[in-house]
Amino acid sequence: MEHPKHIRISEYDYSLTDERITKFPVKRRDQSKLLVYRQGEITEDAFVSMPSYLPKESLLIFNNTKVIQARFHFLKDTGASIEICCLEPAKPKDYTLNFQKTVQSTWLCMIGNLKKWKEGVLRKEMKIRDKTIILTAAKSEYFDTNGCVHFYWNSREVTFADILEVFGELPIPPYLNRKTEECDKEAYQTIYSKIKGSVAAPTAGLHFTSRVFDALKEKGIDCEELTLHVGAGTFKPVKSEEIGGHEMHTEYISVSRATIEKLIAHNAQAFAVGTTSVRTLESLYYIGLTLANHPDADEEE
Repeated sequence: MEHPKHIRISEYDYSLTDERITKFPVKRRDQSKLLVYRQGEITEDAFVSMPSYLPKESLLIFNNTKVIQARFHFLKDTGASIEICCLEPAKPKDYTLNFQKTVQSTWLCMIGNLKKWKEGVLRKEMKIRDKTIILTAAKSEYFDTNGCVHFYWNSREVTFADILEVFGELPIPPYLNRKTEECDKEAYQTIYSKIKGSVAAPTAGLHFTSRVFDALKEKGIDCEELTLHVGAGTFKPVKSEEIGGHEMHTEYISVSRATIEKLIAHNAQAFAVGTTSVRTLESLYYIGLTLANHPDADEEE
């Protein structure tokens, strides 16, 4: 059997014309189409009916990450447009501490139109709480596709969270081929999002509404949360011919003791909402297995 790393990317090529891509979600989240696969048969339903397909007293795991307005647009004196997309905090690396920083903050970023930003700094001016704030961006001397960008601003009363909220723009999926609009701030957040840090929404959770949660509760279905901040890999195109040649980025995860205890109570059986929840649970298993076999393993191991 061929090793998975030798799977050719071309094997997954398919035609998807622009008119087949919905530009905006339906008005009611839970009215999205639901594909149901049971015993070899495929049927269609509305997402609001999803609880009826789950066994009673089962467990659902959700990713409670919240998308930040991580995209900045700057104009150079030459008129060139530069886009900076914040991927993950670099200094300090802790998300909460970085959001609380004042005066300066450093992030690992992806740069759009990098060839037009060969030297110098970028500046942009906006109002925050009636005060004029000048945001300056300076890239590291050595910069490839991704690299560190140092942000500076002229107020100790303004945090980087404030900077993101006012200067930043919510990143939406690039395949939508449109600009971010005001309605996206609500449409591209799950209703249970809590922990700021993602550069893209965990899209499987976007369809849940309060009435879907009410139906889950009536059926005795447990709901637990974990956190995975969607990072750089979401926007990075696969350019290698084989899967093994694609560089994967790490992502921040956090799983509470309560969630682990609930998993144990359900004999480690759960329905994961979306791929971000899946890979967090897979990583949790790997970490647990590593610690069971090597109790003294360090963070890198």
